[in-house]
Amino acid sequence: MDNVTDSLLDTYLFETNSLLERLDELLIEAEQNKDFTEDEVNEIFRSMHTIKGSSAMLEFNSLMEIAHHIEDLFFYIRENGMSTLNSEDKNELFNLMFKSVDRLREEIEKVENNEPLSTNIDSFIEEINNFLSKISGQGDGESASEGTSSSGASAPSQAGAPGSADAPGMPDAPWCIRIFFEEGCGMENLRAFMLVTTIQENGYDFIYAPADVETDSSTTQEIIDHGFYLGFHDEEQAKKAAVIVAGSNNIHSYEVIENAPSAKDEPKKESKENTSAAPKPNANAKASASPRQTGQQQASSHHAPVKQNLISVNLSKLDSLMALVGEIVITESMVTSSPDLKGLKLDNFMKSARQLRKLTDDLQDISMSLRMVSVSGVFQKMNRIVRDMRKTLNKDVRLTLVGEDTELDKSIVDSISDPIMHIVRNSMDHGIEESSEERIAAGKDPQGEIILSAVHTGNEVIISIQDDGVGVDTDAVLEKARRNNFLTKPEEEYSKKDILALLMEPGFSTNTEVTEYSGRGVGMDVVKKNIESIGGVVSMTSEKGQGSCTTLKIPLTLAIVDGMEVSVGNSIFTVPISNIRSSFKVQAEDVIYDAAGHEIIRCMDEFYPVVRLHNMYGIYEDVCTNIEDGILMWVEENDRSFCLFVDSLLGEQQVVVKPLPPYLNNFGIKDYGISGCTILGDGNISIILNISSIHSAVIHS
Repeated sequence: MDNVTDSLLDTYLFETNSLLERLDELLIEAEQNKDFTEDEVNEIFRSMHTIKGSSAMLEFNSLMEIAHHIEDLFFYIRENGMSTLNSEDKNELFNLMFKSVDRLREEIEKVENNEPLSTNIDSFIEEINNFLSKISGQGDGESASEGTSSSGASAPSQAGAPGSADAPGMPDAPWCIRIFFEEGCGMENLRAFMLVTTIQENGYDFIYAPADVETDSSTTQEIIDHGFYLGFHDEEQAKKAAVIVAGSNNIHSYEVIENAPSAKDEPKKESKENTSAAPKPNANAKASASPRQTGQQQASSHHAPVKQNLISVNLSKLDSLMALVGEIVITESMVTSSPDLKGLKLDNFMKSARQLRKLTDDLQDISMSLRMVSVSGVFQKMNRIVRDMRKTLNKDVRLTLVGEDTELDKSIVDSISDPIMHIVRNSMDHGIEESSEERIAAGKDPQGEIILSAVHTGNEVIISIQDDGVGVDTDAVLEKARRNNFLTKPEEEYSKKDILALLMEPGFSTNTEVTEYSGRGVGMDVVKKNIESIGGVVSMTSEKGQGSCTTLKIPLTLAIVDGMEVSVGNSIFTVPISNIRSSFKVQAEDVIYDAAGHEIIRCMDEFYPVVRLHNMYGIYEDVCTNIEDGILMWVEENDRSFCLFVDSLLGEQQVVVKPLPPYLNNFGIKDYGISGCTILGDGNISIILNISSIHSAVIHS
């Protein structure tokens, strides 16, 4: 593909995925209200029209066909209203629409993965058409497709020759377009009216025959037998309209017909005289168009161009921008902290340097904000998960969303979708009671509830998934852990928090049977791994009989962190500020030892293990070994607390996170407390520490 095609495809995928996400939200809301509003019907119609057109342009035929038939369906509903559908029809419509969105999304995923699209969607198209025939009263052998005669679209020449005014039904106009629809497409009268609406929206002045296609379904057979006609005043408009006809769906054939010369001269002259005036619909067109559509047509010729205030930008460009801003920050730091400036009195330079620092900080903030998106997209997807599982499991559950507008880095939002989906599915499948009767017996609301919330706390976002179900049976979990050799210490030493943490161990599951939604070997351990891979933390709380809550602590961004620089020998490390509780000096007598000889220090009436960084990383040159000479940092992540022993604190600094080269992952360095690195102002490299990983590598081992 060339760059233009790539850009076009990116735009198509972005637009179509956005429309499908919006459709999911709309369908969920409409199903809860048990009806579509007029605005919702119009929005679905427009969305399908957009997907149909853009898919046809890129020759994605399966997507185009599905969208086109849904568009037909909602065109009928738009013109006749939802009041013509009974409750059974509405339920069937909701299910059909959810299925349609799923089919469209499946095809979009194939486009994204460069896979061939489906070639056989006839059964699904038939399902849509059957439903349309049912609600329009054309079922049971009376559908337009079954009424097609042998003299239909396959033989347009039977009803009159091109250039002849003798063709039955041809309007009295100098130039006409005669159209035959595909054989068996059905509802030709409504297709004809949709074509009229499309051409009217382009500002053309014309008449058409049959004139009452919108309201008279009996014109279907006339169109099949003799064709549908559009009549124009001049050749130019007829040929331009023919281009629109050619790009429309379900057109078998069309021809531009020049009527008798005597009939066209005066209209041509009239057309020239009125070229500067707004087109005036003739009596025929007025009679056939509804007041609402006529109003739309008139308004369209007076609307000024709408100013575009939003643009979509490829994420890779934002990645490049962030990388560039990071380099600017590093370079600015290198300039202002250059050793060549030591001892020099440079007041003007330092004033300019402070201004430069302010500007680079502002640039950082703006570039980071460009990547920030709300979690509403991820949250809204959970509505669909709950809806589908509610029907499959026959559970009455509502999903409550809190803090949908909370923003995170785009790359992080993409990474948390699957973990949140898994937790919500667990809550639906195993958390909420099997029946309303069971909940009533437990003194609860018959309808279960899952609360999905997000809130900002400093430089983190806390996302929680809470249910009011049965909770976790910790005794059963401990028994399962003992039976499968997951225990690493005596059972009596396991606290409730320790027992719940077992649920996130690889291979651990309390499921007794495999279901459609869980129990297939992908459990909370994968959720934990995925969240920790983006610098987050997972924790669980639960009360038996009252429900469970899973909490995800997520960093706002992976690009820039506030860190404390510490020295160990000649090496410099960066500890994230968010992990530091306090720093303090101790005396040798303050240190005690456990049975295995490990150092422990008392802090705030609690005892914490001591981790000497020089021992952990094998740094023995020019390091502090006496605990009195160095400094202890009390660090914490989630429920993991310990003290780091370092030589000295160098100061707080905002650092740009640089990922480590991929080949280093082969050595498992991330398992030993290293999450990345940063370049300091003097050009040296500082290793960024991962507190959770250090705890797992040293304390927990």
